Formats: sequence, structure tokens, C-alpha cells
Amino acid sequence: MALLLRAATWGRFPWRGYCTRGPQGALGKDFVEALKAVVGGPQVSTAAAVREHHGHDESMHRCQPPDAVVWPQNVDQVSRLAALCYSHGVPIIPFGTGTGVEGGVCATQGGVCINLTRMDRITELNTEDFSVVVEPGITRKALNAHLRDSGLWFPVDPGADASLCGMAATGASGTNAVRYGTMRDNVLNLEVVLPDGRLLHTAGRGRHFRWPRHSPALYTPGPRKSAAGYNLTGLFVGSEGTLGLITSATLRLHPVPEATVAATCAFPSIQAAVDSTVQILQAAVPVARIELLDDVMMDACNRHSKLNCSVAPTLFLEFHGSEQALAEQLQRAEEITQHNGAASFSWAKEAEERSQLWAARHNAWYAVLALAPGRKAYSTDVCVPISRLPEILVRTKEELKASGLTGAIVGHVGDGNFHCILLVDPEDAAEVHRVKAFADQLGRWALALQGTCTGEHGIGLGKRQLLQEEVGAVGMETMRLLKATLDPRGLMNPGKVL
Repeated sequence: MALLLRAATWGRFPWRGYCTRGPQGALGKDFVEALKAVVGGPQVSTAAAVREHHGHDESMHRCQPPDAVVWPQNVDQVSRLAALCYSHGVPIIPFGTGTGVEGGVCATQGGVCINLTRMDRITELNTEDFSVVVEPGITRKALNAHLRDSGLWFPVDPGADASLCGMAATGASGTNAVRYGTMRDNVLNLEVVLPDGRLLHTAGRGRHFRWPRHSPALYTPGPRKSAAGYNLTGLFVGSEGTLGLITSATLRLHPVPEATVAATCAFPSIQAAVDSTVQILQAAVPVARIELLDDVMMDACNRHSKLNCSVAPTLFLEFHGSEQALAEQLQRAEEITQHNGAASFSWAKEAEERSQLWAARHNAWYAVLALAPGRKAYSTDVCVPISRLPEILVRTKEELKASGLTGAIVGHVGDGNFHCILLVDPEDAAEVHRVKAFADQLGRWALALQGTCTGEHGIGLGKRQLLQEEVGAVGMETMRLLKATLDPRGLMNPGKVL
């Protein structure tokens, strides 16, 4: 009870009340000098342009920038920075590549942004154990480039070249999740600096154990399992920087497939495309990727990425395995899509052609933005059980047309996750309200179908009410108790999730 009272007391008094500050709300000079003493003067900036750059991500959410940006070089400096901020009651906002879409890096109460991108080493590679240890500045593309000659790769692919520890913090997913799982399935251990500067290894120092949980990634060997105590690693994966700063991640790796084939097929309707998706999965075809792009999205991708695909609801698929297995998978998938009225089923084996297709898919966000220059994009992120996917996608397409909003549908339909990318004029308050209302309604449709309001982007600033509706009063109370225990002053990325 004393802990809860203390947490509540801190929450009533903004940090500006107990931290010396200079003119225009900037941090006091003495505190800035203390930051410089930890990391060196060149690694601290209070310049307006730098602060503004670190005060937003790819989302529409906007708020005040942090009061200072700091670039630590190692975990000891991160620990000392956290302890300094904690002792002075200054909020801490972790920052990676800034590619999130839920406002997770917005400085709702000012404070210090800790940019972790200069901690960019791969510190340990265990090829025999299928694991690697990375610092927070390493991105997924950099890791896979390093692994190129090892016969291994890291498959979680959200599209953007996000930092791997940032991906862990947001519980990221992506196009390969249907076969290889999400970050929750591929993070084995985390090194976390807690708000007061203490260092935690969530699975124990140096351990590469894997929790005995269900995972779609059943096709490759993995590290040994563990049933030792609470799953602290799982607690921090998806915590969105609200519980601590992730300074190192031990990740599960997978063997590079012997052969890879990509395929596309266009359909007469969203219903036909989604029915094919469900039937391919029910037939146990081990598809590695299966992505849906509606007609609006295909038109945008054709223009932006110079494709020549049909402007119709389309599936992008990819298959991994042996040459013989791929031939069987392609045949079975083609039969299913033709049964559902697919106009064509074309496949590409050459790496260059496959890369062009997936580059177009990964650039879908920018392709939609190019449809209306000057507008911003707002992305929904619902996920439902596969059996309910046709119902919600057909309804979403109909409601999107009826709403008069400009938007496209794209999604990782192999695991029930899809996005509406809606274009909006941020200066048009009425349109912003309509977009937000549509997104909230879509989230509630997903909840009514036993789904979730966020399959991979996280809660951030915009989905806190939907989170309450999803997990209920007891769930929210439990999360708040965990937050109060680990961060009693409420200094870690305040205003997010809860």
C-alpha cells in the first residue's frame, strides 16, 4: 500500500516541480552539465532542431520535444544517466530509429531523450546455439548483413529498418511472422537498465534459454528451454520503454532456407483473397509470408514502385524449403487460389525479382502517402483469429468506402493482422476526428471478434482506451501495479500505454 501511495503522490506532481529548470522550460544548466559529465559534451544536445527530430516518430501524434538528447556509448553510461534522471525526477524517453507509428517517442512531459543508436555492436554470435547478442543500435538489416556467410538469419521483418532492441520494446512483428513468429517468440534474453539505474538480465546473465511457449517457428532448432521463475523477458518485450531501457538483446536465429520462391495472385474480391488465405493455412501449406494488398494499395504500389500488377485485391506469398518441397507447396497454393477465382498465379524464384516485390510491399506506407502529397498517414493495427478474418476484412472494406475517407488495406493476413492506412490533413480537425473514430471503431470490431486492437504497433499514445477495453479492469490494475513497482516515480516514457 505504501508503494502505491508513493507512486500516486509522484503522479500528482509533474517533474517540473522538483527539477531545476532554466528559461523557456529547458533543463537547468547544472543538470545539462551533469549529463555531459557522464557521456561527454559532444554527446549531449539541447539544440531545437535536434530536440524536434527526437520528439516524434512516423505517426500523426505530436507533442512537445524532449528538453535534451543524449547519446550514450555503453551500458555503464546508460545506467549512470538513468540514475541521474531518477534522482532529479526527470522523465526518460528511450529512442531508437524513430520508425514507430504510435507516438512512442513523444516527450509528453519533456525530459531527456536517450538515443541508443551509437551502441551498435554485435557482441556475441553462437552459430551452434542459433543465437546472437546485439546492442540497441543494431538494425535488422545490419544484423542480417553480418550473418550473410553464417548460414543463419533473423527473420522478423516489420518493413522499416528498425533497431532490434526497439523492435523488442514494441513487440514488433512483420511479414515472416506466420512461419517464424514475432519478437515475442525470438527474444531469448534482455539486458535492461531499470529506471533507477540498476541492471537486469531478464533470463540471467549470459543465458540463451527459450521459454516453453507455443511458437509458429517450429521448423528450426532452437536453444534449450527454461521454466525458471517468472518470464521477465516476456514482460519487457512490448513494454514500449515504460519499464526500462533495453541495452542488449539475445535473439534466436534461424537457418537460411535452401530455396525461396515468391508468388502473387490477383482476386475478384477481398472475400476471395481472404478465403484463399484461410484455406492455405487450414491445408497446412507451410507458407513463410502471405500478405494482402487491396485494389487501392496495389494501385499505389504500382505507381510508387513501378510495378505492373493488376489493380485488384492481391496476395503476395513466399515459400521456404527444399526444391522438392517448394514445388509441392506452390502447386497446392495455386490450386486453392484458382478455386477461389484467382485471375493469375505468377511466381518468381530469382532474388532480384523477389526483392522487387517485397520492396514494394515494405514501401506501402510511402506509396499511400504519395497518393496525396502533403497529407499524413494514420495506420490501424487490428488482429483477429484466422477464422474471423474474412468477416472483419470484408466489413472494413465496405465501411472504408462508405466513410468517404481515403485509405488502403494491407496486412499480414497469415497471422490475422491487417492495417488500414488512412490519409488525413492534420490541419482539418473534422477529418482528423473522422479518421480517429474509424480507427477506434475498427479496434472495437476486432475486440468483439476475440481479437486485439494492436497486432504489432503497440499502444503508445493513441490506443490506451482500447487497451482498457481489451484487458479489462483487473488487467489494467495488474499492469499499473507492475509499472508502479518498477517505476514508482513514473519517469520511464510517461504518458504511454497506461
